[in-house]
Amino acid sequence: MQFPESWLREFCNPDLTTQQLADALTMAGLEVEELNPVAPAFSGVVVAEILSAEQHPNADRLRVCQVSTGQGEPLQIVCGAPNARAGIRVPLAQVGALLPPSEDGKPFEIKVGKLRGVESRGMLCSAKELGVADDHGGLLELGSDAPLGVCIREHLQLNDHIFVLKLTPNLAHCLSIAGVAREVSAITGAPLCMPAIKPAAVTHNDTLAVEIQAPDLCGRFSGRVVKGVNTQAQTPAWMAQRLQRCGQRPVSPLVDISNYVMFELGRPSHMFDLAKIQGGLQVRWGREGEQLKLLNGQTITLDSKVGVIADAQAVESLAGIMGGDATAVSDSTQNIFMEAAFWWPAAIAGRTRRYGFSTDAAHRFERGVEAESTVLHLERITQLVIDICGGSAGPMQDQVVQLPKRLPVSLRLSRAEKIIGMPVSAEDCIGSFERLGLQVQRQGDVLTVTPPADRFDLQIEEDLIEEVARMIGFNRLPFTPPQAPITPRLRAENRRGPFALRRSLAGLGYQETINFSFVEEAWERDLAGNANPIRLLNPIASQLSVMRSSLLGSLVSVLKFNLDRQAQQVRVFELGRVFFKDDSVVDSDTTVAGVHQPQRVAGLAYGPWVPTQWGQAERGVDFYDVKGDIEALLAPVSARFVPAQHPAMHPGRCAAVEVAGRVVGHVGELHPRWRQSYGLNKAPVLFELELDAVLNRPVPSFNEVPKHPLAERDLAVWVSDAITHDALVQAVRACGSELPLQQVTVFDIYRPTQANEAGNKSVAIRMVWGDGKATLTDVQVEAAMAQVVQSLQQAVSASVRA
Repeated sequence: MQFPESWLREFCNPDLTTQQLADALTMAGLEVEELNPVAPAFSGVVVAEILSAEQHPNADRLRVCQVSTGQGEPLQIVCGAPNARAGIRVPLAQVGALLPPSEDGKPFEIKVGKLRGVESRGMLCSAKELGVADDHGGLLELGSDAPLGVCIREHLQLNDHIFVLKLTPNLAHCLSIAGVAREVSAITGAPLCMPAIKPAAVTHNDTLAVEIQAPDLCGRFSGRVVKGVNTQAQTPAWMAQRLQRCGQRPVSPLVDISNYVMFELGRPSHMFDLAKIQGGLQVRWGREGEQLKLLNGQTITLDSKVGVIADAQAVESLAGIMGGDATAVSDSTQNIFMEAAFWWPAAIAGRTRRYGFSTDAAHRFERGVEAESTVLHLERITQLVIDICGGSAGPMQDQVVQLPKRLPVSLRLSRAEKIIGMPVSAEDCIGSFERLGLQVQRQGDVLTVTPPADRFDLQIEEDLIEEVARMIGFNRLPFTPPQAPITPRLRAENRRGPFALRRSLAGLGYQETINFSFVEEAWERDLAGNANPIRLLNPIASQLSVMRSSLLGSLVSVLKFNLDRQAQQVRVFELGRVFFKDDSVVDSDTTVAGVHQPQRVAGLAYGPWVPTQWGQAERGVDFYDVKGDIEALLAPVSARFVPAQHPAMHPGRCAAVEVAGRVVGHVGELHPRWRQSYGLNKAPVLFELELDAVLNRPVPSFNEVPKHPLAERDLAVWVSDAITHDALVQAVRACGSELPLQQVTVFDIYRPTQANEAGNKSVAIRMVWGDGKATLTDVQVEAAMAQVVQSLQQAVSASVRA
C-alpha cells in the first residue's frame, strides 16, 4: 500500500513528525517498508511565466525568453527546451538556487552565465531536473492558475513523503487512506476527519436491470446510471498528483475517479458504457468455453469457477477483477453505468493467478471489502463524476442478497496475558477495542467483541489478542528471557553427526543432492520393489504421486539429468527419509500413525574413477571402488559384504552390507534392465545404507608403537573357485591360536590353465602375528600356522600348495 503523507493527514493529522508517524505505524503492525521524500532537496525555484520566447541569434536550438516572477523586471533566460513558448507557467531556478545533486553528489548552483554570447539570469526547469519525474522531454508546464513567485515546493507539495506499507493479509482494512487513518486515530488518539459525502440529486429515472444469479458470488450489488458525462474533461491536477504518488498512472477522468475512490475508501468499482450494454446485466458464474477480452488486451477462456458480469449477448466483465474491453468507457461515451458490489472473498481468491496477472481490485476483494457501504461509496463516485465530467444522476439501484455474518469472538484476559507476555488489564483491552471501533461487552474476565463489517480477520481469540498487542505497541512489550534452563545437547562421543557424514562423502568425491520425498510410482515399483507405496492425496504434480521408500530412484534421475548435459563423471549422494507403511507406528509429535520414516544415506558413482590424466590408465568406476568408499564410511567398524539380490541392482553384482550380523544396506551395479531403460552407456554403481548404522561407531583408541617386531608369514592354499575371500579370512581368524593375529590379507590369486585342475584356484594369504610386547619364536609361529592350515582344511577343504 503506497500513499502520500499529505493525503493521510487530511483524514487524520496527529501531532507527530513524519518519522514518528512511520515508527508508530510500524510498531502497530503496519510495517512502513519505505519512506521516501517526493522530491530531493533543492531551493530557490519559483513559479514563473514566459512572456516571450525569441530565437537565439547564434543557435538554432536555443530561445531567448523573457520571464516574469510577478515581481520586478522580467528576467532574460536562455532555454533549449522544445516547449519553451510564451504564455506558459514553468519552474524557474533563480540565480543562487541549488538544484538536486548530480552524479558527483554536489548540489548544482545556478549562476549568471552566457550561452552563445547571450546572458542568462537563471534556468527554466524540467521535471527531471527537479527530481520529481524521469521526463526530460521539456519544461515542466504548470497550470495557468499557478501563482507567480510562489516557491515550487509549496505549489506542488514537494515537501510531502511517500509511505509504502508492507501489509500482512489480515490487514486488508488498511488498503485505503481511510483505513490507515482509522488505525492512526486509534494509535495516536488524533481525531478522524472523513470526507463529507452527500447524496447526488436524482434528475432522471433511467435504470439498468441487474439480476444476481449467483448469491455465492455476489452478496450485494449497487449501481447507478449517469447521463451526459463529458469524457473529454481533464482529470484535476490534485487528483492526478495523488494517483501518481500512489503508484497509479492517470488514464482518463472516469478511470481516474474509480481508482481514486479505491485508494481513498478501499472500494474498487467499475464503469460501463451504457450504450454498449445489450439488455440488462447478469451476475453469475462463467460457463465453459466463454471468452472475454479484458481491458489489458488479454483474451481469456472462462469456466464455471470464475465469476462474471454479462449482458444478454456476451460476458462483459470479470467479476471483482477487471472489466471487459467491449463495454469500456471511451472518448465517445455519453452515458455510463457505475457499479459497486460486495464479492465474496472465496469467489475471487486465486482467480487472477490462473490467468497470469493481478489487479488492485482483486487484491482487495480476495481479502475482503465490507458490504455495508456500497451505496455510500457509489455516492462518492457520483459526486466526483458530476464535479469533473458533469452529467445527471439517476436513482440508486441496490440489491442485497446475502451479507456476511459477523460472529462474536471472545477473549479471556488470562489467555491475553499469557500470549502477550505482560500483565494486561480489562481496561487496556476494552480501550484498545474501542479505539479501533469494535463493539465490546464484558462478563467477568471474558470480553466479547462483535467485529465490524470491514474486519474479516477477526475470527478467533488470538486475532483479538493481536489487536490488543498492536494497540499497546510492539515496542512496549517486555523482553523476557526464557524461564526453562538451557542445557546443551551433547552428542555421544561414539555417534557422529550427519554433517560429519556429509563431509566424509564430500572428501570421497561425492556431491550432495537434495530431492523431493515424493517420487514417480514407477521408481518405487522398479527400483524399490514396492508395489504398495504411500500415495499422496494432493500431489503437486501428477508424476510425483507417491512417497519414496528408497533414495535410489532420485539418484538415478539426477544421473540422467547430468548425463543429458554432457557430464562425464557423476558422483552424488543424498541423506533423507524414506517412508513405509507400518501399522505399529503411533501418532506423535515426530511421527505419523501407520508410517515408518527411517533415514538413509545413498550414493551413486558413474564414469571414470579418476579424471583422464597421464599418470594412470583410464578405467571406469567399479563395484570394488564403491565398496571401499562404504568401508571408509563405516570405519573402524568391520563390515561384511554378502552376495544378495536387490530390485534395482545387477543380480550377480550386488551385495548386502552386514554390520554385527545385521543387514544395514546394499551395494551393486544398476540392473541391466533399468540401465537400458534410462539409456545409460555404462552401469552406475549404487549403494544405500541405514543412516543410524553409519553414524554409530566405536570411539577411537590408541595403541603404543610395538617395542618388539611382529612375525609375518605367507601361506598358499588350493581351494574351490566357489570359496569367497570372506570365507578364507573367517577360517584363518577362527584357527584358535593363542598368538594375537593382527592382520589377514589375500594378496594373490592364481587360476591354472590345465584341464585337470579346472575349478580350483590358488590363494596366497599373508598373516601378521604378535602384540609387540614380546619377540615371538619360530616354534610359536609355526604352531600357529599349523592351526591355520587345520582350520582351512576343515572350513573350506583347502590344501597347502607345494
